[in-house]
Amino acid sequence: MDKNSWIGLGLIALILIGFSFFNRPSKQELERHQRYQDSIAIVQQQKIAEQEALQAIELLSQAESNSPESASAEQLEAQIVAQYGPFAPSAKGSDDLYTVENDLLKLVFSQKGGTLYSAELKNYKSYGDTINPLCLFRGDESHLDYTLVTNNNRILTTSNLYFTPQPIVVDTNGAQILTLRLLTDGEAYLDFVYTIPKNNYMLDFSIRTHNMQNVLAQNVTSLEMRWYQKIPQHERGRKFEERYAQLQYMFTNRDMEKLSEQKSDRAKENGKIRWIAYKDQFFSTVMIAEDAFEGTTLESNLMSKYSGYVKEYQTTTAAHFDLNDNKNTDFRIYLGPNHYNTLKAYDKDKQRYEELCLKELVPLGWKIVAWVNKILVIPMFDLFTSWGMHIGWIILLMTLVIKLIIFPFTFTSYRSSAMMRALKPQIEEINAKYPPEKMQERQQATMALYRKAGANPMAGCLPMLFQFPVVVAMFWFFPTAIELRGQSFLWADDLSTYDAILSWDKNIPIISWLFDNHLSLFCLLFTGTNLLYTYLSMQTQATGNDPSAKMMKWMMYLMPLFFFFVFNDYAAGLSYYYFLSLLFSILQTMIFRWTLDDKKMLERMTKKQAKKAAKPKSGFMQRLENMQREQQKRMKEQVRQQSKQYRK
Repeated sequence: MDKNSWIGLGLIALILIGFSFFNRPSKQELERHQRYQDSIAIVQQQKIAEQEALQAIELLSQAESNSPESASAEQLEAQIVAQYGPFAPSAKGSDDLYTVENDLLKLVFSQKGGTLYSAELKNYKSYGDTINPLCLFRGDESHLDYTLVTNNNRILTTSNLYFTPQPIVVDTNGAQILTLRLLTDGEAYLDFVYTIPKNNYMLDFSIRTHNMQNVLAQNVTSLEMRWYQKIPQHERGRKFEERYAQLQYMFTNRDMEKLSEQKSDRAKENGKIRWIAYKDQFFSTVMIAEDAFEGTTLESNLMSKYSGYVKEYQTTTAAHFDLNDNKNTDFRIYLGPNHYNTLKAYDKDKQRYEELCLKELVPLGWKIVAWVNKILVIPMFDLFTSWGMHIGWIILLMTLVIKLIIFPFTFTSYRSSAMMRALKPQIEEINAKYPPEKMQERQQATMALYRKAGANPMAGCLPMLFQFPVVVAMFWFFPTAIELRGQSFLWADDLSTYDAILSWDKNIPIISWLFDNHLSLFCLLFTGTNLLYTYLSMQTQATGNDPSAKMMKWMMYLMPLFFFFVFNDYAAGLSYYYFLSLLFSILQTMIFRWTLDDKKMLERMTKKQAKKAAKPKSGFMQRLENMQREQQKRMKEQVRQQSKQYRK
């Protein structure tokens, strides 16, 4: 080859080398890929090992029952040792349960796997069950295990091993400490330590090692964790419970993410996650990692409505693990209600001095709406609740207070509407005087009339500006307020769900699609009151007789009917609040009608116009009017000149 060919080949080689150098994966990407490959290999080896070990244990049990001293039993024992290695002493045991209680929780721990078997909330019950406490999960409904890799590459899972319970210890603060110990064939062991404080929904969970350097693989720096849980249906309204049940998690930088609540969803996250929440409408199970979760895969699946469960969640992740006994693998587990103030109390992490933001598990709406809920609605609700009043009267009192707050703006709106009605004859005269072709002159004359009379057409929009965020805030607050759960009022046995006065089991075409399978009485009252309020509002507004105005009038009457189909499934407490709010609005409208007479208002505005007309205009206003007249003359002259040129 000639010189140029060698130069070309050299340049191509340099380009390839440079491309490979600049596009090579980073150290973090290589580590993530290696963890992914290791996880796949671990899962595959784990499945094979579990099957072989379970078969060996079953055969050993059969052999021991027939002939404890037989050679086959010894062979099977040797096979278990081969499968479990140093953890062979923990391969067999009894699946005993151990109960620990505080004022709020009843927790049952299983010797097999060393994890929670069930969790009950003493102060809550499932809908329709007035005897038993509400159970977040029980038995196979929840599954949590960790992968252990021994120094000779055996892959084991804690869910197949039996832990030995240690005596329960009570610390100086009254917290109960339960230690479940995973023994080996030597002095090494692994402890699962649970600390259950008094009067608390949060428990501490710590994984501690002792002389495990020669038992587990030296390259182990993290523990693979698998967490699975089914969410039982606890509420009457399944549709609403599905809507608020979701898997939610927060990164260490406080970014919040969640899986879809409307369909099955899956996400793979490489960032550091502080906590993962398995959330129902009113209750949650939250795993909080001291050193964050990494390499996390999360899944959420919808369950059949006939299964008795709402959703099932599953997480595969890794947590920091120190093999040299220098640092524990610490978690916290929240098992409790989605109560805003309760979760807010846990948000300040005293160990790390950071906000956990657990209160975000309670959906309060968009930012401005959430701000109204946090600043106004929740403090007011808590204040009235502290007085020991019944929840029905609390909602009535809240409605009255909110109406009093926005009363000045509502009065301004009604007065503006009354002034517009009083000026309607003069506005019609202006419209007759200036045809649509002279729209600019019509607008100038109309605005001059408003200015002389002291009327402001935009004043009617002011109350809506202040009232709308409050209305939407209530829309978010009541369906998620756990204080309404199980609270009866009048005919409604639970204000947190719909109050059916008529229900049916059969699927009726169109009817079942529109109303689901029930009719809610508070929603019917809210709809009827809304129609009445719409009628009164239309009577107080100055509307025209053109087709567009008639169409708008019909639309105003159709909106309450549309709201009925929407709110028929919503919480009875929300429909009750809207019903009261509209009743107060109707009462205000009647009072305004009695106190504001249109004729007297027109007389006052006429006198005001006369005074303004008699009052000499200021120099600035006179110059402004002269400028407007000159501008109109110039425009007319331009139109006349253009018409002449067109005729020519």
